[in-house]
Amino acid sequence: MAGAAGTTILAFTILTLSSLLLPTNSDQFSRKLNKREMGISTKREKLSHLHFYFHDIVSGRNPTAVIVAEAAATNSSATGFGMVVMIDDPLTTGPNVSSKIVGRAQGLYGSADLTEFGLLMALNFVFLEGKFNGSTLSVLGRNAAMAAVREMPIVGGSGVFRFARGYAQARTHFINMKTGDAIVEYNVYVLHY
Repeated sequence: MAGAAGTTILAFTILTLSSLLLPTNSDQFSRKLNKREMGISTKREKLSHLHFYFHDIVSGRNPTAVIVAEAAATNSSATGFGMVVMIDDPLTTGPNVSSKIVGRAQGLYGSADLTEFGLLMALNFVFLEGKFNGSTLSVLGRNAAMAAVREMPIVGGSGVFRFARGYAQARTHFINMKTGDAIVEYNVYVLHY
């Protein structure tokens, strides 16, 4: 009996030491991938243009944009520097909020400039219609909100937009200076597979 137990302990020790000395896939930090296996080498990259309206509603009973942080009361910046707004804004085919909803803009923006009204935008365009249903595009960049045309980078995406890159152009269609509600026209140009 003692010989069998000794053999078992010896075998367990050898297996344990060999697993510590030999590299395994689970310990691997990175590896090269075959583009064909990922389904991208055989596909030609496409350029798509998306056009929609972003409805940023901060007033009323059902706002789609809510202030979640503000700078201290001692902040005298006219730009609202430090304010952070969380959004779940509808994206529609036309400028009227009752137009067909094709997606949502979900994420946040914050006032990131002491002297001009410049926003840091960190959001996803989540598409709910057509061939892009279930796919997203990610925007991360500066929005000089008072400029006639603003350009922000598309830094990635999911679903149909995996490996996406491109840019979004924004133009203010309407803004209510009393309530802060705004409608922004977006033209998005994106390269994807």
